[in-house]
Amino acid sequence: MNRIDKLIEELCPDGVEHKTLGQVGEFIRGSGLQKADLREEGVPAVHYGQIHTHYGVWTTKTRSFTDEDIAAKLRHARPGDLLIATTSEDDDAVAKATAWLGDTEVVLSGDAYICRHELEPKYMAYFFQSTSFQDQKRRFISGAKVRRVSGASLEKIRIPVPPLEVQREIVGVLDKFTQLEAELEEELEAELEARRAQFAHYRDALVTQSSDARARLSDLGTFVRGRRFTKDDVVEEGIPSLHYGEIYTGYGTSARQAVRHVRAELRGQLRFAQPGSVIFAGVGETVEDVGKAVAWLGDDPIATHDDTFAFSSDLDPKYVAYAVQTADFHRQKERHVSRAKVKRVGASGLGAIEIPVPPMEEQRRIVDVLDKFDALVNDISIGLPAELAARRKQYEHYRDRLLTFKELTA
Repeated sequence: MNRIDKLIEELCPDGVEHKTLGQVGEFIRGSGLQKADLREEGVPAVHYGQIHTHYGVWTTKTRSFTDEDIAAKLRHARPGDLLIATTSEDDDAVAKATAWLGDTEVVLSGDAYICRHELEPKYMAYFFQSTSFQDQKRRFISGAKVRRVSGASLEKIRIPVPPLEVQREIVGVLDKFTQLEAELEEELEAELEARRAQFAHYRDALVTQSSDARARLSDLGTFVRGRRFTKDDVVEEGIPSLHYGEIYTGYGTSARQAVRHVRAELRGQLRFAQPGSVIFAGVGETVEDVGKAVAWLGDDPIATHDDTFAFSSDLDPKYVAYAVQTADFHRQKERHVSRAKVKRVGASGLGAIEIPVPPMEEQRRIVDVLDKFDALVNDISIGLPAELAARRKQYEHYRDRLLTFKELTA
């Protein structure tokens, strides 16, 4: 029997009282604080969006601050209060909460509530993560694109209220689990990053040392710009298509199947990349991103967006796709990227970049070697997150068990 079981047997042998959140605390709506009001110093301040992106179960410091005259008009949370983001586009994230454990009061934006309560603050915050809370919460969520829950609805959710000593013991155990999870995530991310760096070094060495013969892409093949289609043109079944943004998010070095399709009636208005082409993104958010490419190895042509360039040549397409990932390619590319808010590179800029041109047999050998290495890194990319997800699931199961009690009956 562990310490928590012993405490429950000693302090509440007949069961644990369950109350509504409205019985253990009050909900106070935040007000007025805008993103434009946030500063790097001043009165501690929390915007509801930061609860989703920055804060965990608890915090002692704020990411942002605001001016004293602005803070004077706002509602203040006290140390020990719960800060709750009550709007989100995602039902799972609605009512995400963090316990404020700082030494001073903190101001909170609208679309959020302060819960001032009588329980152990971190016990409350952990309960807001639990399956019991999530299941109860869902019947109160409203809204279309933006999903929200009110303080009046949260007041109706039931929470087990064991003695304070039991609450603190549970918090101690869950704090250790949270720390172990964070350490595991850091360790797995570091291992994955090391393997990626190893692959990049090996790829660059193989490509750059493959031949003394070098040539500009424009001397090796031709670039054809795609034609415009929009998100409204995307359909479940139609013409295989490739939007420039999908090169960043949906594809690796090569692809045999399209991620998206567009309406069949657009066929006469589109341009197509042929199998064996290498398709470059002509637009990106950073200089490093722009010019990312994917080798199209599908059986049929694919429609390409007007912010892409399809490169056709007699080279092995996957060799080209690997060659344009190298540090040497990126160094040359930087001279040709326009640096407005959106970064762009055109066919002439891409065509001016030189790559090594080994014999076809060597190109294919390099592709074979890098494919095997890439598969290993991808296996790790899949395996490590899977391991982390399994640990999280284990943690969530254990957390839910710790927060589940036999209810005291009258």
